[in-house]
Amino acid sequence: MATEKKTNALQKPLTPSPELAAVVGAGQLSRGETVSKIWVYIKANNLQDPANRRDILADAKLKAVFDGKDKVSMFEMNKHLARHLK
Repeated sequence: MATEKKTNALQKPLTPSPELAAVVGAGQLSRGETVSKIWVYIKANNLQDPANRRDILADAKLKAVFDGKDKVSMFEMNKHLARHLK
């Protein structure tokens, strides 16, 4: 008998909002994949605050995801991402 492998919350495929899809791409992604792609985008665009590397400086695309905020902490970022994943 084969046992079903349960997916945890980080592995469940979710659909990003149009605002988040502009950063991570369209199509279903798990939370883990979404966070990884966000970090690739942040690093590629040099969006970490040089004075405090835990803060993310939002460009126009990320501002749409971060409820219009110019800067969020890396811990606060996950709260904003959760609102854009269904």
